[in-house]
Amino acid sequence: MLVLRRRSGCWARWDETLSAEPGIDEAVRAIGHPGRRAMLRVAHQERSASELAAAAGLSASAASPHLKLLREIGLLQMRVDAKRRLYRVDLARMAQVRAALEELWDDRLELLKGRAEQPGARRKTRRGGGA
Repeated sequence: MLVLRRRSGCWARWDETLSAEPGIDEAVRAIGHPGRRAMLRVAHQERSASELAAAAGLSASAASPHLKLLREIGLLQMRVDAKRRLYRVDLARMAQVRAALEELWDDRLELLKGRAEQPGARRKTRRGGGA
């Protein structure tokens, strides 16, 4: 029997943020793969499948399922030009993913900024003492 537990703390926040936008979970998982990230880095300009495979250090046949996944989750757009398939990053979709990830950190960064800008704030060292 599968028992589902409600996540607490940062995991609950992560689940809320990513699940609020359809497909964001899948997109975040997809960019977790180093080869896919390499493909996305060079695909800001239109690139052929072989160029993306080379950027990821993969053969064309090994890159094919990665390209398919990136296309299916909306991170890459594809167009056919004669016999070639050309790929380009979907900037609107990438912006959605970036916004979801940034939302996780906004309040934390604001808190850190506030603490850093407090006049006379003492900094603690790793040993627990003052600076």
